Amino acid sequence: MTDHLKHPETGEPLDMEAITAPLEQLRDCVCCPRECHADRFEGKLGFCQSGTEFAIGSICAHRGEEPVLSGEYGICNIFFSRCNMQCLYCQNYQISRREGAIDDETLALPEIIRRVESILDTGSHAVGFVSPSHFVPQVRVIINALKARDRSPVFVYNTSSYDKVETIKAFDNDIDVWLPDLKYMDEKLGRAYSDTPNYPDIACAAIKEMFYQKGSSIRLDDNGCIRSGLIIRHLVLPGQIENSKRVLQWIASELSPTVHISLMSQYHPTSNVAHYQRLGRTVTPEEYNDVLAEFDRLGFYRGWIQELDSPDHYRPDFTHDHPFEH
Repeated sequence: MTDHLKHPETGEPLDMEAITAPLEQLRDCVCCPRECHADRFEGKLGFCQSGTEFAIGSICAHRGEEPVLSGEYGICNIFFSRCNMQCLYCQNYQISRREGAIDDETLALPEIIRRVESILDTGSHAVGFVSPSHFVPQVRVIINALKARDRSPVFVYNTSSYDKVETIKAFDNDIDVWLPDLKYMDEKLGRAYSDTPNYPDIACAAIKEMFYQKGSSIRLDDNGCIRSGLIIRHLVLPGQIENSKRVLQWIASELSPTVHISLMSQYHPTSNVAHYQRLGRTVTPEEYNDVLAEFDRLGFYRGWIQELDSPDHYRPDFTHDHPFEH
């Protein structure tokens, strides 16, 4: 494919300068709350160790999401590599760690658009940006390019929530579905497990803005696929049940118990944490049921829960073309 994108009907070249203009923000990068002020054009990389390129771990049709996201044909997920959080237990560690070799590739924008459109053409209704917080300008460029080619998928921002409120506000007219993961209400736990200072304050502020934009209702199309809304995910961690309860308590008190919650039991210890006393095991039925009891007590009634055998079904391998089908 050429270095230039063309309009699908007229064949005229698109204005690539306008489409890629957001990348200029990377000359003084303050994309995420770390505000490294790195000049990523000059190779002076910040915490995430990412440059100006489109560094991609995978572009695939993902059917393992919540039903309203997956639909019949799956969501076209774009997994960015490296991360502005460094969770010890990350299931995507093959592409998310910021140091050492990872399983990603650098793609030109036309190739990304070609791959995304090929998935959309199979019936997929949505494009998800996974771990996008340190690639905000690149996300904007991809959205610009798809819109310029008269594509109008549902855009989903799938984030660990270590995001700036300003970023969430700036995406108000472009992101259709906010899909944040609220990990911790314990600041020390966020530092210890994910190397993220002030995670609760930062994540809660970002999610409050998402809630302000979308509210607690989600809008579905005739096929039951989401068109707009907010879904908050929370991964229950072994030995950290009080943290999970505090997460739910915050959502109920600061947002609403009518918010859609995806309460996940899928935690599985990777080889990186197999030797940890707590992180080295899965969540027990007693732990997950304890969190579910709090979910019910607080009055939540919208969302999804997982079976206790879910750790066996959500283990990606990014050495394969499709990390979730191997």
